Amino acid sequence: MKRFDFLLAGMLASSSLVAPAFAAECPIKVGVLHSLSGTMAISETTLKDTMLMLVEQQNAKGGLLGCELEAVVVDPASDWPLFAEKARELLSVHEVDVIFGNWTSVSRKSVLPVIEELNGLLFYPVQYEGEESSKNVFYTGAAPNQQAIPATDYFLEELGVEKFALLGTDYVYPRTTNNILESYLMSKGIAEDDIFVNYTPFGHSDWSKIVADVVALGADGKKVGVISTINGDANIGFYKELAAAGISADDIPVIAFSVGEEELSGLDTTNLVGHLAAWNYFQSAEADANTAFIEAWKAKMGEERVTNDPMEAHYIGFNMWVNAATAADSTDVDAVRAAMYGQKFPNLTGGTAVMLPNHHLAKPVLIGEIQADGQFDIISQTAEVPGDAWTDFLPESAVLTSDWKDLGCGMYNTETKTCVQTLSNY
Repeated sequence: MKRFDFLLAGMLASSSLVAPAFAAECPIKVGVLHSLSGTMAISETTLKDTMLMLVEQQNAKGGLLGCELEAVVVDPASDWPLFAEKARELLSVHEVDVIFGNWTSVSRKSVLPVIEELNGLLFYPVQYEGEESSKNVFYTGAAPNQQAIPATDYFLEELGVEKFALLGTDYVYPRTTNNILESYLMSKGIAEDDIFVNYTPFGHSDWSKIVADVVALGADGKKVGVISTINGDANIGFYKELAAAGISADDIPVIAFSVGEEELSGLDTTNLVGHLAAWNYFQSAEADANTAFIEAWKAKMGEERVTNDPMEAHYIGFNMWVNAATAADSTDVDAVRAAMYGQKFPNLTGGTAVMLPNHHLAKPVLIGEIQADGQFDIISQTAEVPGDAWTDFLPESAVLTSDWKDLGCGMYNTETKTCVQTLSNY
């Protein structure tokens, strides 16, 4: 009997030690890595606010795995090297379970070595250039075949554009995207001389000469279109110069990949009516899920606040992460990753997002036309298009595929049947 009492006391003591160890894992920490100052704050502050709303909503549902969620917010201040430092701080100091963040590709490239070294998990919500595949990143924004290529097809097939001005901010996303588009346009019979490419720094403000060069491109009477990968607050100056030059969408249409409702909310859109943007979501989408999302957003942030595409990407990614952690009964990165493949969640345009083995989503492609109120009239929408990490229009990439589920490889060469370790542009 004494021996039984001794064992029972020991078991109770052990259980008292186990309980605090489990409790110490609460709260589950969600890292938020978005610029709240600097040139990208115009776009990224809204994504921080989105994450805070999503975390609050999940806590109202009872949290996750018996724990409350805690958002840990840092400000990398549109400083690309600082993104790496802040990512390391989130993982090493705050010990977050997951990170939702970044906008520009240069900031993502800065973070990539850190999260791979520390085995973190990043959900990246913005359209990007592709040509990358990391087992530590889920790319919930558009790959080029879900935005840039369909937008170019719209110019070619619907608007009859014959000459192209590819205008971008000077960093990896615009440069790689435009390399892909130049190759694609030439495969469609557009002469190299009919493609004008120009890059400007972040925050660029003097657009007079560049707009004049674009106008001059059509001096021979051929239809000119602008494909814009201009990022951040430089868009304000660009569109103002177009208006000042008296250029309408009928004269030279612009289709933008980084201008959404949030960017337009700071502009006088009177002279921008008719210009276009390509995304996978617009606030004007008619779907019950979108109506509920907009109502919740405005109730929290105010009637004047708008929704946009990267917000939907965070909405999908966050909910998929919650469902994957629930399925894995853990927030462990490796366990969550395995549970992410095949995750489905309703998007905000009436369809269903699916997470693919290449860490990209299947998403619809939407073309929207700017209206006077800063919203978009959706003039084209496809069914869900599977995201492709490696483009078919660069020869070194055309032979590659990404499959982290079955092949355990992000750069699998389909010709040699081997896993490539590195690429010159990776």
